[in-house]
Amino acid sequence: MVDALGHSAAEPPPRRLYVYNGGFLTQGKVRRILELSGYRVRIGTPGPTDMIGVWGQSPTAWRGEAVSARTEAPVLRVEDAFLRSVLPGRSGKEPPLGLCLDESGLHFDPAHPSDLERLLADHPLDDTALLNRARAGIEAIARAHLSKYNGFDPDAPVPDPGYVLVIDQTEGDASVTASGADRNTFLEMLYYARDEHPGARILVKTHPETVAGHRPGHFRDGDGDADVIFFDAAVSPHRLLEGAVGVYTVSSQLGFEAILAGHRPVTFGQPFYIGWGLTDDRKPLDRRQRRLTRAQLFAAAMILYPRWYDPCRDRLCELEDAIATLDARTRAWRDDHRGWVASGMRLWKRAPLQRVFGRHRKILFEDRPDQARTRADKDNRRRMVWAGKAEGHDGAVRVEDGFLRSRGLGAELVPPLSLVLDDLGIYYDPTTESRLEWLIAASVTLPDPARARAERLIARLTRAGVTKYNLGGAAPPPGLPVGRRILVPGQVEDDASIRLGAGMVRTNRALLQAARKANPAAVVLYKPHPDVEAGLRPGAVPDAADLADAVLDRTDPIAALDAVDEVWTMTSLLGFEALLRGKRVTCLGMPFYAGWGLTDDRGPPLPRRAARPDLIALAHAALIDYPRYHDPVTDQPCPVEIAVERLETGDIPRPSRANRALSKLQGWLASQAHLWR
Repeated sequence: MVDALGHSAAEPPPRRLYVYNGGFLTQGKVRRILELSGYRVRIGTPGPTDMIGVWGQSPTAWRGEAVSARTEAPVLRVEDAFLRSVLPGRSGKEPPLGLCLDESGLHFDPAHPSDLERLLADHPLDDTALLNRARAGIEAIARAHLSKYNGFDPDAPVPDPGYVLVIDQTEGDASVTASGADRNTFLEMLYYARDEHPGARILVKTHPETVAGHRPGHFRDGDGDADVIFFDAAVSPHRLLEGAVGVYTVSSQLGFEAILAGHRPVTFGQPFYIGWGLTDDRKPLDRRQRRLTRAQLFAAAMILYPRWYDPCRDRLCELEDAIATLDARTRAWRDDHRGWVASGMRLWKRAPLQRVFGRHRKILFEDRPDQARTRADKDNRRRMVWAGKAEGHDGAVRVEDGFLRSRGLGAELVPPLSLVLDDLGIYYDPTTESRLEWLIAASVTLPDPARARAERLIARLTRAGVTKYNLGGAAPPPGLPVGRRILVPGQVEDDASIRLGAGMVRTNRALLQAARKANPAAVVLYKPHPDVEAGLRPGAVPDAADLADAVLDRTDPIAALDAVDEVWTMTSLLGFEALLRGKRVTCLGMPFYAGWGLTDDRGPPLPRRAARPDLIALAHAALIDYPRYHDPVTDQPCPVEIAVERLETGDIPRPSRANRALSKLQGWLASQAHLWR
């Protein structure tokens, strides 16, 4: 398989790449992307078949250029891709998720056509599948509020709409220099923005690196008057562009993003995106005469040109995987960068929670509500509380396990791969709206690319047999009675989902009786809950064999679902897993997946669940939008697809012996709890 530039995507030809910049040697991920792309980084003197690697037009680029002039070895220009990381590269905290490797020039330097420019000028860019991917990529980036750097809150306020957006850049920016621009160019741009929009507010957007103190911008405080607003807040570029009536730039990537948002930006430099009929060019480049659509521009710049890297799988990947990875990392930063004060967390949970939520600022643990509030206010932190311990912690974000949790039980102290943060309520409590309920209601307008992702996820989950705990187990016993089979999954009877979400039926025995009474001719199969079978939680039904046609002890839940036609449950997650597998589900309580028209609801109605999402929309809300996922192999935030892969392959570190011993002690204490009541 060969890409648009002639590189073999499967087996890139190995080529020695001689470098004279220490960053190529010290930045392991950059070196790894080069290696996967077929370049072996070396130091020394290149031979006639070797190449020289330089970083863009950095201060050290001249070294490689000088060696190239002496040896005639060609130069490979290396730059960050257009979706880089959460924080700017100058923060030194994150490697890039992709690189632009250019053997012809630099995408931001109009002096010579780059590989990107040749793609834009010469590639047909007419493949339907490619352009559909481009449109989906534009939508996915906008939906997740992603940009090159992503250290902003997408809900942060932006000025009232109706302004003209003028984009500042940093002094010394290579794309500004390559365009022959300077401070006077920026002042000229500001003049034209005001002249062409008389009476309009002018919003000058300061560059994030200027705000962070890394490099100054081109504008000064005295450059405007009352109609010019200097805006340096960290906000979503997508929301900023939504409110703009015009966009002016020299060569900023924000100009490219403005095109994708539907603008026709006015440009005073010569970045890669000018000259294709999508910009108002005040400094045109005559050799660019082709007319492209937004999707074609995006396809070349974001799909065909960069080399994207998947850090969880340690391999090159497609743009879609890079977007999902950056979305997961960005979401974690946006949730966690202020830091948390956590309450109601058992001792064994604290280390796993610290790995998930404490990567940017260590979690402080404080169980006393008043002290938790005081510590959070003092350090400008957020508060979280384990959902089952939320009493007295008003205003704290609730935390719970996600729906694709682990290979092993939480009661056995196996750390989770997914956790949910809920700022409204919690998914198993129907007495108040949860964030999941809000997401499910909103999912009826889910765009097609997001629906396609959820559809692929459902197919993979069902094909691989992945569930919440993935315990495996025996197949149903042979010789089960023939007929319409109903699976009745047992639950932990003191579980919060039963206390808060069950109706009149609140015990496993009563559930079995109700299923039998309503279906006297059916074959009723009872599957005890794994925690109950393990002796860790209450809910045993001693006479289950008298109430059901068969008891599926220690049976694999997916094998049990495959053997039945429908499921009767109070609030069990197995009902959701049954829906994913096309089974009919009857609910006697009100779990998160009930009340939307997808289940036969016999419990108390919930009028506020009036939306009618289909199964794909429900799955997207519950498995993609709501939880956060953590890769136990790389110890990094990850997309749901990585979590499913780890659960499918079993590539997950096992709990320590100490955890297993503590699990047994916890189970014994639970079994003796009645002695202290």
